[in-house]
Amino acid sequence: MSSEIAIRADQIGKRYRLGETQGVGRYRTLREDIVGLTSRRRRKAESAKEDFWALKDVSFEIKAGETVGIIGRNGAGKSTMLKILARITPPTSGRGETIGRVGSLLEVGTGFHPELTGRENIMLSAAIMGLRRAEVLARFDDIVEFSGLARFLDTPVKRYSTGMYMRLAFSVAAHLEPEILLVDEVLAVGDAAFRTKSLGKMEDLSGTGRTVLFVSHSMPSVLRLCPRVLLLDAGRLMADGTGSEVVEEYMGRGGGAAERAWPDPSSAPGDEHVRLRSVRVVNEQGSVMPEVDIREPVFVEVDYWNLSDDADFRPILSLEFTNSDGVHLFTTHANRFPKSARKKRGALTHARCSIPGNLFAEGGVLVLAALISYRPPALHTREADAVAFHVVDPSEGDSARGIFTGEFRGVMRPMLEWEEWQGPPEKIASRELGGPTSLG
Repeated sequence: MSSEIAIRADQIGKRYRLGETQGVGRYRTLREDIVGLTSRRRRKAESAKEDFWALKDVSFEIKAGETVGIIGRNGAGKSTMLKILARITPPTSGRGETIGRVGSLLEVGTGFHPELTGRENIMLSAAIMGLRRAEVLARFDDIVEFSGLARFLDTPVKRYSTGMYMRLAFSVAAHLEPEILLVDEVLAVGDAAFRTKSLGKMEDLSGTGRTVLFVSHSMPSVLRLCPRVLLLDAGRLMADGTGSEVVEEYMGRGGGAAERAWPDPSSAPGDEHVRLRSVRVVNEQGSVMPEVDIREPVFVEVDYWNLSDDADFRPILSLEFTNSDGVHLFTTHANRFPKSARKKRGALTHARCSIPGNLFAEGGVLVLAALISYRPPALHTREADAVAFHVVDPSEGDSARGIFTGEFRGVMRPMLEWEEWQGPPEKIASRELGGPTSLG
């Protein structure tokens, strides 16, 4: 990693005025000018109430070759920061600086011309980044192969699905070898196989000395890619440190919510067959529990809609548990129900997964919720970090820790059955000493 600075944010602030149309150089009508003149005094008096700071005095430096993650809740200012660094949005105060050729994946619709074909957009994107035609052609086949869109290369991108669009956009950005890559939560729209391939490609890029700034709500992805993580909260930089430390602080601030809900099925995670309605972490009494006693059982409840007309369609719920270091703990599927458990169209299913106490280790636990089906095999939705909770050991002597007060290593901490015998070796070998003494 170089000691040279690739990205610098110097007291960046971004202010929006609620209720006012944003835009630089927007044409105004005569009526708007007259209204503006007559209401200027009123607006001036109320301006303090109308101001919203998406970012406030944010400063950091990123060295060339670093891979850094930015996390935070919705509305924390993550996307605004990347847009300022990409020079899409000007800051209200302060300054953002990038040193080197920048490639950016900020949101669906950014960077491609909808009327041009995939092939033409590849060439256009390369020209914008300053590459010569020979350089683009040398990488062209790799771009197309990685995207998996060879059949649609001469189709206008306005006819692409969101997933196809982002597959091509990511492939172009990754293979044109920018010195700085800015990535906002765009991989969430791709299929699971392409997300895995894209994360692998980003790992390869970070290993070749390129600078990567990665915004994501997926803590395992951030922890896998980013040795350093920044935490934004309400537009301010709250933490800057190692991935595991900052993720732990994020979850402690309530970033890893123990309950998520999508009341509108038209916009809930899923597809035309099945959609999530809610996911929550609860105790035995059904109360939402962001913090869980290590000794107590914990339950993950999921509600989902079945929208399929197929009487044989059987959605299956899957939960993946990951700790705040990005280590996958285990996966469980709700696939042991009889044939009669199939649901009718429009039915709301309530599922509850029970996890015994004294299983998790201390620390943060992130839960991914997915809905799948086997006939035919399909992944209908995969909501990363749907909920999260924090496991706490009160150290009262009756957990797997016992009275030990030092570091208790391991990603799980089960309370297992032990047995113990006393006596001469030959007696112990034959188990002749009146039976074992149970240790718990």
